[in-house]
Order: sequence, then C-alpha cells, then structure tokens
Amino acid sequence: MTVERIYVFKRFERFWHWSQAALIITMMLTGFEVHGAYEFFGFGKAVALHTLGAWLLISLWVFAIFWHLTTGEWRQYIPTLEKINAIIRFYLIDIFKGAPHPYRPTALKKHNPLQRLAYIVVLLFISPVLWISGWFYLFYGDWKAWGVDGYLSLEWVAFFHTAGAFMMLAFFIAHVYLTTTGHTPTAHIKTMITGWDEVH
Repeated sequence: MTVERIYVFKRFERFWHWSQAALIITMMLTGFEVHGAYEFFGFGKAVALHTLGAWLLISLWVFAIFWHLTTGEWRQYIPTLEKINAIIRFYLIDIFKGAPHPYRPTALKKHNPLQRLAYIVVLLFISPVLWISGWFYLFYGDWKAWGVDGYLSLEWVAFFHTAGAFMMLAFFIAHVYLTTTGHTPTAHIKTMITGWDEVH
C-alpha cells in the first residue's frame, strides 16, 4: 500500500479549530447548566463562563473570518455536490465493508462535499440562530431602550437559543464520530494536530 503525506491544515487553522472546539464545549456545558439540565459550576459561575466564552468565540471568529478572506481559504467552504452520492453511500454502507473513502483531501480541497454542506449549515443557519438569540438574551435589559420589547418574547428567544444549542450538539456529536472514520480511528485527529494527512 502506497502512503502519501499531504500538508493539509496550516498552523492557524489548527489553532482556530481546537480553540473553537474548546470554547464550544465550554459554552455547551455552561449553557445546558444555565438551562437547568444539571448543576456543576453553579448558576452564577456558569452564566459568567458562558458569557465570557461567547465574547472569546466572537473574537476568534473575527480573526478567523479575516484570515479566511485574506488567504483565500474561504473557497474551501463553497458547497458542491460532486461525488456526494458516493460519499453518503460510503458513510452509510461502504465504510462497514472496509471500502476506501471515495474522496481524497488535498491542500486545495480539504473538505469533502458532505463536510462542506455541513459547515455551510453551521455557518449560515445554526450559528446565526445562536448568535442572534444569544445577543438578545444577553442584552434583555436593553430591549426597551432599543424599542423591541413589544416585539420580542424572552421565552421565544430562550427557545431559539436552546434549539440552536441542541443543533450544535448534534453537529458536534456527528463531527466527533466522523473523526474516527479515517484509515485508523485517530488518523483524522492526528491530522488536525500535526497538519499532515496520510492518504492511502
């Protein structure tokens, strides 16, 4: 079997990925505690950590968006349906037969079509639901000054924020599972740590 090593993920991409993962995990843990699912940090501390995590994640996203725009890496997320049926079939059937993955990542095309579609859903739907509802949640005391108190309901803002959190949790679980589907269970994780991918 021939193995080719490809440098796929640059240093900033790896920093951005792991920092974002840590912040999202922190926000899920604290957010579900604020929602009353369990008690770990304590309500007050959970609120403070959740708010801090949100501001840090916004700051990280600002830098990441700037980096993607200035380096041209935003093109990695343009959706495509090329080979989408083969990739869906791979994850549903062929992976259990030991078949090779129908997509090979390169430095110019790091994400397969299914990943691109998933990231577009996160970027254009799940994240806006969380950010917009979170913003109104955080600044509830300013609604009257903004003139929106007659149009918004705290219950609905909380509903959409919680729904967005569950969607993000579902994405997170699927994302973690798919990291185990490389040629070894830890191959994709190793790639995101070192930047180098081994294509068999």
